[in-house]
Parts: sequence; structure tokens; C-alpha cells
Amino acid sequence: MRRTRLEKVTPDNYEAALGLSVRPDQDDLVEPVVKSLAEAYVFPEHAWPRLIYDGDRLVGFLMAFFGIPWGDDPDDVRAGLWRLNIAADAQGHGYGRFAVEAVCAEIRARGGDRAYVTWEPRPGGPEGFYLKLGFRPTGERSGGQTVAVRGL
Repeated sequence: MRRTRLEKVTPDNYEAALGLSVRPDQDDLVEPVVKSLAEAYVFPEHAWPRLIYDGDRLVGFLMAFFGIPWGDDPDDVRAGLWRLNIAADAQGHGYGRFAVEAVCAEIRARGGDRAYVTWEPRPGGPEGFYLKLGFRPTGERSGGQTVAVRGL
């Protein structure tokens, strides 16, 4: 029986988090955990970093964002998945889906009704994964990445 859960990053587990790595062919698709933790430190009012465990095994890292103003419209404030790093040897076992659903549940718990994500539009990228989970491109770009949304 799988015991997948999210945990806060703590002094006891941050070194393991820093050692987490995706497949080499995915290095250009997602920033390393160390950069995400630095951004979470700099933007604590927006960042929600969590580790993904299956039992005692660290299998991934996610970082959600909340309350990010988007573009020039002050009323367009968004929440969604900022980063998702699933360990190279843990991919294909449902941990990414678990992470996305956990972020969507947190957004709903905070009163949100949409989740956003971005991805690098290239062969081998995560587009198919996010489309299967119900995200649809908005037609926007962010730093060259495709912006997509999912209703909650």
C-alpha cells in the first residue's frame, strides 16, 4: 500500500531534497531544487515548497505559488504549480499526478478555483502529462513557456 504524502522542508530533510535529481534529459525543463528553495526563501509570501515521500523514501519536490499578480491587470492574481521535480528513478509511478492533485487541493482550500502551470514546449517535455491532468493552454507565454490553466 502506497503511503504518499507531502512534508515541509526542514533542517532534517533539506540535504536529501538538494540531492534530488530528475533524468539528465530533463535538466533543461525544471530548475534544481536548490534554486527553488532559494526562491521560496526570497518570496515566502508566494512560495509553498513541499517534499513528496512514499513511506520513508523521498521521491520528489514540488513548489506551488499563491497570490502572484499576473501581467498588468491588478485583479489577475494566480495560483498554481511553480516547480515539479520527480526523482529520475521514481518517474512513471503516479507521484507527479499526486503532486498536481495536492497543489490543486491546496488551491481549493485557500478559496481558489483555477490552477496554473507552465512548461517548456519541446519534444520530451511535460506537455502531454499536464494535458492528461486537465490543463489547457491559455495562449499566453511566460519566459518562452506555455501557460496553461485547469478549472477546479
